[in-house]
Amino acid sequence: MAHTQLIKELNIDFVGKNRIAVIASSVLMVVFLLSILVRGFNFGLDFTGGTVIEVGYEQPAELAAVTQALVDEGFSDAVVQYFGSRHDVLIRLAPRDDEESSAEFSDQVFRTLSAQSEGAVELRRVEFVGPQVGEELREQGGLAVLFSLIGILVYVALRFEWRFAAGAVVAIIHDVIFTIGIFSVFAIPFDLTVLAAVLAVIGYSLNDTIVIFDRIRENFRKMRKGTVVEITNRSINQTLSRTIVTSGTTLLVLLALYFLGGPAISGFSLALIIGVVAGTYSTIYVASAMVIWLGVSRTDLMPVVKEGEVLDDRP
Repeated sequence: MAHTQLIKELNIDFVGKNRIAVIASSVLMVVFLLSILVRGFNFGLDFTGGTVIEVGYEQPAELAAVTQALVDEGFSDAVVQYFGSRHDVLIRLAPRDDEESSAEFSDQVFRTLSAQSEGAVELRRVEFVGPQVGEELREQGGLAVLFSLIGILVYVALRFEWRFAAGAVVAIIHDVIFTIGIFSVFAIPFDLTVLAAVLAVIGYSLNDTIVIFDRIRENFRKMRKGTVVEITNRSINQTLSRTIVTSGTTLLVLLALYFLGGPAISGFSLALIIGVVAGTYSTIYVASAMVIWLGVSRTDLMPVVKEGEVLDDRP
């Protein structure tokens, strides 16, 4: 069945702009890596440990008043946000010296909120995460990203060729550093939902890269004339419509989640927004450029001819 492109096939010289893209990406990667190494992350309670308290208000709550009441009571490190509606409030508190004191000050927080509110306040949930658990989550999250990259390297090498595998992994590493680097530079809270988004970015970036790689392989076998650069450019232009439509519709959903979904999923949706933009860029300017730089040629992608088999050499 014929496929109607939303955007007519263009002839943009993407590969010719690789040098500018590589310089820009390198500068950003250095900035982000320095920020990660020097400043680190603003880890959420999932990783640092602490107490989460969910309360329900009879009347709509004002976050500024709730925060001020907690500060007056000595909880200056409290993070207060809505959880679904203005009647539901989530309070995050940094870890205390021991679990017993954490259980005690959660009761103190509830008494403070009850005294501050004109209506009734309902204590719905109290969760305590120890620092040791948070440290284990950080280690397991890092291992999850590492194992994902190893699996992708093996998969792409088996399906295509080792140069394509290296290009895909470099592009994914670029996307991961770009995403978490922005969280580090701007000190945006980094919790388990953000880590989940980073893993989703890896899958999204790989899917976009595989589409272009598949078209490059197909064109290497179809186009008997043309250099590696010309064939790569042609392949990127042929898949440009699909890339723009896929990334555009995904961003529309993510922007809706970010602006309308509330603080509970803002970190998750923001990480995905950054990842989708970085993934679309890296597929064109990082993954493909890496394959060319490693010296891929037509013979690397031509099917192996068995003895007695005639290869169809029609254009």
